[in-house]
Amino acid sequence: MAYDVDNAARSLEQADPRDIIREAVAGFDRIALSFSGAEDVVLVDMVADLGGDVQIFCLDTGRLHPETYRFLDKVRDHYGMDIELMFPDAEAVQQLVREKGLFSFYRDGHQECCAVRKIEPLRRKLATVDAWITGQRRDQSPTRAEVPVVQNDRAFSAPGHPLVKFNPLANWSSEQVWAYIAEYQVPYNELHERGFKSIGCEPCTRPVAPHEHERAGRWWWEAATQKECGLHITNIREADIKPVRESA
Repeated sequence: MAYDVDNAARSLEQADPRDIIREAVAGFDRIALSFSGAEDVVLVDMVADLGGDVQIFCLDTGRLHPETYRFLDKVRDHYGMDIELMFPDAEAVQQLVREKGLFSFYRDGHQECCAVRKIEPLRRKLATVDAWITGQRRDQSPTRAEVPVVQNDRAFSAPGHPLVKFNPLANWSSEQVWAYIAEYQVPYNELHERGFKSIGCEPCTRPVAPHEHERAGRWWWEAATQKECGLHITNIREADIKPVRESA
């Protein structure tokens, strides 16, 4: 029987994140958690506490901060969990760099580089599962303001392979995330102590001032309404889904 996403979204709209994770694990045997930032490590902590067979993975673009790599190992050691690193296709990276250099995203926008370094390896991973869990929050950016707690992932579903996405922290604020981290002594990326609030690849991330929005430091040369790398492209508009489906 197909999973009833609409009913789950309604019933879990105000649910505690732990209950959303329980529902996700109970509903799917093949399920994974995308891990990179503060929200994701909160979810890792909840998964470790609740138990269940959830695959943890991270997209290693080859351009992460050294601090982020140390953070990955810190989380791996802290929880005794495997973290699968998904790497981009080497030939595709070589072609992009050969044709456009290492920093074409400052000139052409970030979508092309993200398609090679993030979307293609993510697609490979999601092809092996039936559901995934993300750390998206509605207050993170304009593109995420209406993200549901459960949704059909239209961008990464394929014929005969529907994919469901769970966003347990959709209703949480940044303050709640960091209160949880402090209360449960959850490990976090040391870059957060240097003014980095949202952390991605090194060339595309900068610290933000206290008055700036947390994602102001991501792709700062682009409009706020376009600050999605493709992982959550359905947050922008339906017309953007087709290129993501056809990329890689």
